[in-house]
Amino acid sequence: MTKLDWEEEDKLIREQFSKLMEACPRCQTPENTKLVTKAFELAHEAHKGMRRKSGEPYILHPIEVARIAAEEIGLGTKGVIAALLHDVVEDTDYTVEDLQNIFGEKIASIVAGLTKLEGVFDQSTSIQAENFRKLLLTMVEDVRVILIKLADRLHNMRTLNSMPEHKRLKIAGETLYFYAPLAHRLGLYAIKSELEDLSLKYELPQVFNNLSQKVKDSEEQHVEFINHFKEPIEKRLLAEGYEFDVVGRHKSIYSIWSKMQKKDLPFEEVYDVLAIRVVFTPKSHLPEKTQCWAIYSMITDIYKPKPDRLRDWVSTPKANGYEALHSTVMGPDGKWVEIQIRTKRMDEIAERGFAAHWKYKGQKEKESELDKWLEMIKELLDNPDADSLEFLDDFKLNLFASEIMIFTPKGEVRVLPKGATALDFAFDIHTDIGYKCIGAKVNFKLVPLSHQLKSGDQVEIITSEKQQPKYDWLNFVTTAKAKTRIKNAFKEERKSIIEKGEQILEDALHKKKLTINSRILKKILDFHKLQKRDELYFKIGKGTLKLDNLHKILSTKSTNKWIRYWKLNFGMSTNKQDTDQAEPPQKKKQVVLSDNEEQDQFTISECCNPIPGDDILAFQDDNDKIILHSRKCPIALKLMSSQGNRIVSAQWESHKILSYLALINLSGIDKMGIVSQITKVISEDQNVNMRSINIESHDGIFEGSIYLYIHNTEDLNNLILTIMKIKGVHNVTRQDRIKADL
Repeated sequence: MTKLDWEEEDKLIREQFSKLMEACPRCQTPENTKLVTKAFELAHEAHKGMRRKSGEPYILHPIEVARIAAEEIGLGTKGVIAALLHDVVEDTDYTVEDLQNIFGEKIASIVAGLTKLEGVFDQSTSIQAENFRKLLLTMVEDVRVILIKLADRLHNMRTLNSMPEHKRLKIAGETLYFYAPLAHRLGLYAIKSELEDLSLKYELPQVFNNLSQKVKDSEEQHVEFINHFKEPIEKRLLAEGYEFDVVGRHKSIYSIWSKMQKKDLPFEEVYDVLAIRVVFTPKSHLPEKTQCWAIYSMITDIYKPKPDRLRDWVSTPKANGYEALHSTVMGPDGKWVEIQIRTKRMDEIAERGFAAHWKYKGQKEKESELDKWLEMIKELLDNPDADSLEFLDDFKLNLFASEIMIFTPKGEVRVLPKGATALDFAFDIHTDIGYKCIGAKVNFKLVPLSHQLKSGDQVEIITSEKQQPKYDWLNFVTTAKAKTRIKNAFKEERKSIIEKGEQILEDALHKKKLTINSRILKKILDFHKLQKRDELYFKIGKGTLKLDNLHKILSTKSTNKWIRYWKLNFGMSTNKQDTDQAEPPQKKKQVVLSDNEEQDQFTISECCNPIPGDDILAFQDDNDKIILHSRKCPIALKLMSSQGNRIVSAQWESHKILSYLALINLSGIDKMGIVSQITKVISEDQNVNMRSINIESHDGIFEGSIYLYIHNTEDLNNLILTIMKIKGVHNVTRQDRIKADL
């Protein structure tokens, strides 16, 4: 670069720093300005010459992270300084001790919490999971650590385009699995929604683009509808003397897609794509809660509410501090509309979460649910023996769950995730009560430990000194605390059973002059439909799995008809570090699979059953075998978030030689000859083979499922469209998961 280029670049950097200072009102006192400027100059010098993959100077990244922390989360001077310095220890010669000497202990400890761990842990563990664990440990001490990390992740997601595909998949996967739910739990609605949308954009770009276009196309119509809908509400609120804003907002793209997946709906049938929000300034002489209900009453005088869609988070706020009244009302033209009522204080907490929560904390004396949640995380982290991946799974359980309010016999309220059982409630009270629990009384009626609780239940736990924890409790508890405590009780016992099972298998193979290897293990695991070797050893050790038919299992030929004659492009990574430094473009490794190819090296995952044409990714396991997953698969999402360095991007290159098993579900109005018409379209018109067909009729409606041998998704989509044209057929959908039915 020429001297002029350097000067232009430096000018750009300083302009961005000025924008940061404008975004942070608390940084603008003379003393704070001096401190923030000092941090900027240190970071600028430390990152000198470093560039991001996009080619821009690296220092722009910490400046943007600090700006998000100040502007979108509401952090003050210390948070902004820590954000500016967040990569200094990791990427430069500065140490935590250096920062402590310059900026003090608090800022140094926040930066230390943001610094990744490298080379500290055994390679068999997941560095990603260990990083999450360390991050949470520091979060409990100072929540600014996680808030800055979320700002860092948001900026990385906004600039993810410059990354190679396998890195995009890894980062998007862990964002959706861990960071978006964490933002939700901390009440950062705006950041959570953007993280989800950006994850979807990179994981399923076609889906994201299609939905974005549909939302954009309907925007003009929605604006007209909002104006028509809010007019009588505004008149009424003005007449009552309120200061307010009535605004309409779209559901996020990810929320729309998620609802379409869960309810199996097309875009046009997602009725709450639009929500109306009433944000008002409360009158000083009345409680906020009373005024929220008064406005709800005014609105329901104009539009009739849907009785089962009232959500009262004013009386009982969510665990992340969220407060509002939600209702669904019948608007003009027969459309259901979700309406949210909240004060300006509630709105700030809803959008900016934890930082706003602390701003208003002095107004409430009682401990918030958010404080209790942080205490629960501290309890989980206090267990030094917990496996990181196991901890991450348990922690994730409680991040995104809807909440229910449960009452103790004395009338105290406990907040639990939706789906929690009586045993979860027992562990929530105390670990020893959980271990000794034999049953419960719910609303004075005796119920088993596995009984699922409903919001408003009053629960009394029944204990016995003779009771011991049981391993099968893991099958029905849902909270992280309960799962962790039960696993802890059995960890040593399970370990010895696994060792015993491995020895039994070794002895059985030794008699056949064989030793345990990946090929033999795969055959045994596949035969018994198990996923992990520890699970196999545990069942052998417990005696629930016998090795009588070992000879038969080992003599079967390992073939994989699913992927023969298919060509796949795998983007193989040679760089194991998850860094944002510029690197040469990744080379593509092309693999052609045929009858002569080593069949045990590749497999199609049975959990999601991808077929040619689906968006896929490949996961490289411990034995260097590549497993193909659909990108929509929850297991794939978990792998991206915890084993991201083993993710390989993959694409189909279609050849119509082999057929793949697919399952479609269909329903409609029963009439004479409908089944004959459907089978004719499949077999004769589309020339597709059926493996089995099952259709049942009741009360004039038919429902059924058909297994088909399909070449790729294009053929399957064409077939579905053709079947939909048959008069009487109302719905035809593909079911991804077919393992259980095979």
